[in-house]
Amino acid sequence: MSLQIFLEGKLLGVGEFLLSPAGENTAGENHDQVFLGRSHWISLLSEVLPRALLAELGLAKILLGSSGGGQFLLVLPEESRPAAEAFLDAAAAEIGALSGGALKLLWSITENLGDWSDVRRRLQEEMDRRRGAPANESGLALFELPPASDSAGADAYFIGLAARLREAGSVGWSPEHPGQVSIGEGKHTWSLTASSEALPLARHAVLSDDGAGPASTSTLAARAGGLHTWGVLRGDVDTFGIRMRRTQTIEEHIQLSVLYKQFFAGELEVICSMPEFWRKVTVIYAGGDDFAVYGAWDALLALASEMERLFHRFAEQNLKDYPGAESKTISMSLALAPAVDASLGAVFEEAGERLEAAKSTDKDCIWLLGRTLEWKQFTEASGLKDTLMRMVSDFGCSPQYLRDLCGIYRETQSRVSRRQARRTGGERPWRYHRRIRRILEAATSGRTRPAPQRAEFQKARTNLIADLIGRSAVTVKLRPAGRVALEWARLSAEA
Repeated sequence: MSLQIFLEGKLLGVGEFLLSPAGENTAGENHDQVFLGRSHWISLLSEVLPRALLAELGLAKILLGSSGGGQFLLVLPEESRPAAEAFLDAAAAEIGALSGGALKLLWSITENLGDWSDVRRRLQEEMDRRRGAPANESGLALFELPPASDSAGADAYFIGLAARLREAGSVGWSPEHPGQVSIGEGKHTWSLTASSEALPLARHAVLSDDGAGPASTSTLAARAGGLHTWGVLRGDVDTFGIRMRRTQTIEEHIQLSVLYKQFFAGELEVICSMPEFWRKVTVIYAGGDDFAVYGAWDALLALASEMERLFHRFAEQNLKDYPGAESKTISMSLALAPAVDASLGAVFEEAGERLEAAKSTDKDCIWLLGRTLEWKQFTEASGLKDTLMRMVSDFGCSPQYLRDLCGIYRETQSRVSRRQARRTGGERPWRYHRRIRRILEAATSGRTRPAPQRAEFQKARTNLIADLIGRSAVTVKLRPAGRVALEWARLSAEA
């Protein structure tokens, strides 16, 4: 029996490549399609390359350990090592050419000897060595000027991939272009439709009004309720790397990898096909432990809530036997476009920065509208937003009162420092009660109500004040969920 080896491959420079500008000849909305095509290409590479390698070497499909999320893991016989490295060398060269040198395919190989923890450590050490000493692999060729890249041809490839992938039934690979993924053709092909052999890929894309192509960001903004704008929602499993490093066997490692990948690819595709999302949300990618979508801002907030609910149920059912809280919670961020014609890549980058800031502050949370909230607070903000909108729809308050209430938060932040608040014992609650009552009364001035409706209005007003500033009888601290709810309601009320 021949010795087995593990081969781990990773795509490095993904963020740099996604956010790099398109070619000079690519203009208008095609910039966003280049961005989407690049994202789809990266997602497909980590699924197609390991399968194509096994097919080229004539090896069984069962030797594929895990794939997706920009990396893959294979088990190979020692005799296949030279052929596997030649295959990956060719793929890496074309990947570098298509990406202008921004995206790199690296791999590490080690023998299947010892515990999985030892194998994983050796794979990581080899990967770090290749990453830290690139000249050791390529020699003096590393310092040669790279060949002129065909940016126009690469952009055309990515635009075509983004346009055709939504309706594609299969994807393929050919040795003539080892770093490309083709649609519906190739020496080796894999199905994208529902079957046991299908590649797990979330690829929902919203169509334009005429159905001739993908919807632009301006079209998605026009379909939003309230303020016509769009945004990007990104999510990431908390401390996923720690959970994977704690796996004791290769079987456990593969099981967890497949579980998370199938959850994000499957659930995201199902959610986006629902009536409230299918014309408003487009998938950017679904990785092994994260996802990104863009679309109408109001649909993204609803999708964030649904994804958190489903992930919580997924963790309860599949991770109950694993000790600790690692990888059992998810954090997200929502970045709104500063203008309807803003770049998709720029808003995607902002959402990533906000997500990193939220995860460095807390776990199991969401960043939106200027605040980081726990998911419980997000639910509270959603309920408070409904109450604020009810003041407009049921009691005839002017939408302007939402801006006036937002002003209370801004004034408090600029006027009272933390040291002053501690020294004075905080703001007195009756001051806010009085101001909010005046704002609400001014918003409904000139309206007369029957006694039952007047009593209902007063009750709703009292509950609203308590939700915004808390129920303390001595001091008050304006609640972050209240600030988010105000901005949420303000955006919902704007036409």
